[in-house]
Amino acid sequence: MEPNVHFWITQRQSFIQRFLQWTELLDPTNLVISIEKIEKSRQLLLTNEDGSIHDLEDHRIREAWKRSLSTVHPDNSKLIPVPFRPAALLPFTAPMVFLSLVSVKNLKSMILPQNRHPYESILLGAGVIASTTFFGLFSRLILMKYPLKNILLRETLPVIILANISAVNVVASRSFEPMRGVEVMDKHGNVIGYSRRAGTKAVKETATSRVVLFGTSALIPEVFSHFFKKTKFFMRYPQSLWTLKLSCTFLAMGLMAPVSFSMFPQIERIQCSKLEQEIQSATEETELFYNRGV
Repeated sequence: MEPNVHFWITQRQSFIQRFLQWTELLDPTNLVISIEKIEKSRQLLLTNEDGSIHDLEDHRIREAWKRSLSTVHPDNSKLIPVPFRPAALLPFTAPMVFLSLVSVKNLKSMILPQNRHPYESILLGAGVIASTTFFGLFSRLILMKYPLKNILLRETLPVIILANISAVNVVASRSFEPMRGVEVMDKHGNVIGYSRRAGTKAVKETATSRVVLFGTSALIPEVFSHFFKKTKFFMRYPQSLWTLKLSCTFLAMGLMAPVSFSMFPQIERIQCSKLEQEIQSATEETELFYNRGV
């Protein structure tokens, strides 16, 4: 069985345990781990898989799991490209969230960060980046043309739009999963079949976590900025607002990323009775597993 799958299946973690686990997996140093170190860690886990699961207090074992879980895809055991590793989320998306919440007088004054089926993934990824950038700025452009008198609505509208678009982007980028299904496996990692119901559940849960992540990460800087604008310091140094907002955005996302990733287990459990009839007839197991994704 793939070690990462075995880890998530056997570790019945609580929300707090998952949160602490994700704080390690989101460590930016996981973006610069050499292939050699990853291979050594994987070899250590593969040679003593059962023992490694129960030796998490051992520093070498703990470090090996950190490298494996943060860099290797559990579905195919392949290395995850650096820009798509969990640890890349904060440095890649925090600036985008910040820019989408900045009031602009001219779109040209903004610098936009652009950063199983490879061609489909590329097309869907490009669409996600384009739609997030567009809709993130769309609300600001609307407010420029049709300013709202209600201060609360004016300041929260961009947050609401960004949170909803984040969920829509998840549904769009993973739209093939509810149609084609995702692999469901038994507790030993044996694939039983492909379930569209499990795929739909996985997308819904991930979309929910994205709403929490981006919605909260966008709301906190807006709340701090609202009160900061009333201080004498802002009156004297108005340019300091952007420094505060940028700092708040990174801090909020730094906290909310592990929170959102911990809301649901990485390898999710589902009752076999809730899956398609063909899967139910293919196994005697009452509980199956699938990779929810991040």
